[in-house]
Amino acid sequence: MDDRKDWLALGPYSLSQAQKRALYRRELTALTAHHREHCAEYRHFLAAVGCPKDTPLEPEELPFLPVSVFKQRTLRSVPEQEVFKTLTSSGTTGQAVSRICLDAETSADQQTVLSRIVGDFIGQQRLPLLVLDSKRVLRDRAMFSARGAGILGFSIFGSRSCYALDDEMRLDLGAVREFLQKVAGRRILLFGFTYIIWAEVVRALEEQGETLAIPDGILIHGGGWKKLAGQAVSPEEFKDRIARRLGVRQVYDYYGMAEQTGCIYMECPCGHLHASVWSDVLFRRPQDHSLCAPGEPGLIQVLSLLPRSYPGHSLLTEDMGVLLGEDDCPCGRLGRYFKVIGRAPRAETRGCSDTYEG
Repeated sequence: MDDRKDWLALGPYSLSQAQKRALYRRELTALTAHHREHCAEYRHFLAAVGCPKDTPLEPEELPFLPVSVFKQRTLRSVPEQEVFKTLTSSGTTGQAVSRICLDAETSADQQTVLSRIVGDFIGQQRLPLLVLDSKRVLRDRAMFSARGAGILGFSIFGSRSCYALDDEMRLDLGAVREFLQKVAGRRILLFGFTYIIWAEVVRALEEQGETLAIPDGILIHGGGWKKLAGQAVSPEEFKDRIARRLGVRQVYDYYGMAEQTGCIYMECPCGHLHASVWSDVLFRRPQDHSLCAPGEPGLIQVLSLLPRSYPGHSLLTEDMGVLLGEDDCPCGRLGRYFKVIGRAPRAETRGCSDTYEG
């Protein structure tokens, strides 16, 4: 994969689906061969499913690991001494968590891709960053949680930062207002995880009868929708109450997971989740894992060009979604766009809010 840095430099939504297919046929076939050679457990998996060697694979033909396998085994395709850091997934108390082994190259590529994707929405200039979480999440730098990795990843977009919650997960209104006063007149980026924003920021402001004025703010959030759905909170109501309490009207969700960090699927102004050039989605029927017809809900399979230190380039998630279209979103971004409609029946509850219980 000598041209790896060439496709890393592409625009995030610059390839049509036909152009992506040619790229993915070549790169995912090569990634599969790489992991076959360097990860014994993955090699056994490919043998068990009858995946041929030295044969080009179409994206739809690529074998997929269930995302839950990373909760059961530690899979890596690099020597142990080359593991730069281990990322742990989210999960509620008592549940197993995924362990993702990252070498320096894979970690750097994930950061590059995250920067390119988010930059397409907020621009390339660093902005004052209001993190709607607590700084305590980052204290263990060797063992990153999905939540901590998300905060750290988005911190690259901040020219200066403020954490809205204290170590006890309480809204520090004084610190937030002091920060807003210091950056008055500038566009502000806000980042956090959906349920934490709802439980500890929006509801706290409502209970205290307080509001913030961030009219030029742009909020990016992800994870935790299951808890909000359980409280009958729709995305529309979430955005409306964000606008009323924080004054922020540009609110964008994203879909992502620890098992493919960096390749997040951002929500565009039309309300659609988009696959970038570095990731893609397929939808499969839960009964037999056959491909869904266009518009038919199914299990989300995620593809990524990035993972070299672990075999995470083709994963079957426990989430249900539906393909809405490709190459024709009114926002102008090429590639597939889709929506997530919930967890698969009997799927284990998990979310990017980690073990936090509000």
